[in-house]
Amino acid sequence: MRDGTADPRRRVPRTDALLADPGLAAAVGSLGRDRVKAAIVRAQQRARRGQITPERVRDAALAELAAPAPRAVLNATGVVLHTNLGRAPLSAAAVEAMVAAAGHTDVELDLRTGRRARRGRDALDALAAAVPDAAAVHVVNNGAAALVLAATALAAGAEVVVSRGELVEIGDGFRLPDLLESTGARLREVGTTNRTTLADYAAVIGPRTGFVLKVHPSNFLVTGFTSAVPVRELATLGVPVVADIGSGLLAPDPLLPAEPDAASTLRDGAALVTASGDKLLGGPQAGLLLGDADLVGRLRRHPLARALRVDKLALAALAATLHGPTTPTRVALHADPAALRDRAERLRDALGGDGRKAEVVPCASVVGGGGAPGVELDSWALSLPERYAEPLRTGEPPVLGRVLHGRLLLDLRCVPAEADPVLRAAILRAGG
Repeated sequence: MRDGTADPRRRVPRTDALLADPGLAAAVGSLGRDRVKAAIVRAQQRARRGQITPERVRDAALAELAAPAPRAVLNATGVVLHTNLGRAPLSAAAVEAMVAAAGHTDVELDLRTGRRARRGRDALDALAAAVPDAAAVHVVNNGAAALVLAATALAAGAEVVVSRGELVEIGDGFRLPDLLESTGARLREVGTTNRTTLADYAAVIGPRTGFVLKVHPSNFLVTGFTSAVPVRELATLGVPVVADIGSGLLAPDPLLPAEPDAASTLRDGAALVTASGDKLLGGPQAGLLLGDADLVGRLRRHPLARALRVDKLALAALAATLHGPTTPTRVALHADPAALRDRAERLRDALGGDGRKAEVVPCASVVGGGGAPGVELDSWALSLPERYAEPLRTGEPPVLGRVLHGRLLLDLRCVPAEADPVLRAAILRAGG
């Protein structure tokens, strides 16, 4: 007689038991019982067809019910600023500031006088204090917007002189030449892909020049027979130099010696620096403009500045980032490899006690997100069979690692230490 208890379909959890699960019960409160029940039934059907194990029915139903809004994930990829994962995670202080600003707030009101005040003054004052070399600062809604505003206000109908080696694609098919030409500026390309000299710039400077643009190629490296002109030499040409440093580093960081920072770039003679707020600064999406008071004033008063205005939530998060404690981005960048190894070994041992075999292996993390190309950071990872990748990615919470040579590596550099128990539980669920 056939033993029916061996049939895995009999282990598929009942609907009423799943509806009582805390995670799915919480989903009922926000999404409604009918939608949650339908997701459970579909997950049960997948288990009965052998597409998932019965133990994964709960996670599969939760994954289907995930709201279209972004979901919190554990970043174990080893990419500190992962564009697909939203770049910089905000600090707890920045999150609290955004929650406080979500209601009515004094974003444009001086509570002492009862009169209208400068919008986002706390964030602007904090940015100015962080970069004293800037005579004035302004903030727009992203890094590309900062450059568009600069080109529109300073070079519409005029020429922007730029090296051919710096006409980069910034992601998702958007290219710097298209972005600049959309403002009404005319590009005057100089030099070649791999070599540009000061004489190349000087030969085209004239009455039609709006400014010289220096772009940091922050997402690639050109090596070999190359040359580029630094800002301090471009500043001798007698026209404004606008430097797009990209990654948002405000001051030098010894860990990233080749990465330009706003303070040094201004001291080298740039009239205006543009950068992103959600990269190495570790803040919200924002476009930072720092430099000459007259130029920044022209940008701030330009009609386009209104269309590119940053919202109150980002202003609150930016102020908290600049005022607040060390950001998660900086913590991840400067994590001690020995501490990462120790955490990985403790997780491995704990998983071994749970009957799950994992290995601890050295690996290399990267900065990512358009910052410090070519820089590798020594790190340590848990190594699991590749089959863990999909259930971890679709579980709750989703865990993102990277697959290398048939193994799933979970790099702990960007995983907060306090999340190690959550990672352990996720691995146990993924293992079935």
